[in-house]
Amino acid sequence: MQLTLFDLDNTLLSGDSDYEWTRFLVDKGILDESFFEKRSAVFFEQYKAGTLNIDEFLEFQLRPLSESPRAELLVWHAEFMETRIRPMIGPTARVLVEQHRGDVCALVTATNTFVTGPICRELKIPHLIATIAGIENGRFTGKARGTAAFREGKVLRVESWLESLGLTFADFERTRFYSDSFNDLPLLSAVSDPIAVNPDATLRAHATTSGWTILDFET
Repeated sequence: MQLTLFDLDNTLLSGDSDYEWTRFLVDKGILDESFFEKRSAVFFEQYKAGTLNIDEFLEFQLRPLSESPRAELLVWHAEFMETRIRPMIGPTARVLVEQHRGDVCALVTATNTFVTGPICRELKIPHLIATIAGIENGRFTGKARGTAAFREGKVLRVESWLESLGLTFADFERTRFYSDSFNDLPLLSAVSDPIAVNPDATLRAHATTSGWTILDFET
């Protein structure tokens, strides 16, 4: 039995679904462009530097969900999937997922469950471990619930998911995680086969030094 975990943004997608969702809302005139671009730039620099405050970022990203009815959000998301996400899923990514069809597989991403749930289903990955967008009385709260699936939080969330299945990492012959970001070093270090996909400079250097597999391909 083997375990295969996939990061999403810039790994299976040729871009960032969180950014694209907010950009989609800007293009529809729902969010203010100048405010969005300014805040996004700050968060992106923090992310690259490894200093991102995940709570502040999630408050920024999840707030728009709380400002519209769920039914309207679902209509928008269907358009988002068609116009933004499907063009970001290349044949190589689909083949990669298909190669692991017999494994226990999960998509593990810091991006919230509302944005990533339909993407996970599009990729036919059976399990999703993502930052949970809180809901009360059928409406998004604009806040995350539980531990965010970010950095060490990814490890905790994966371990909790495995426990719910009566499993641990040790129960698998091999465990893999595909990711592009050095922010995923905690989970990459927790598996037997860490795989850097189109890695950022810091992860590439670490993977090279550590002898990890590096894949460079068009997603």
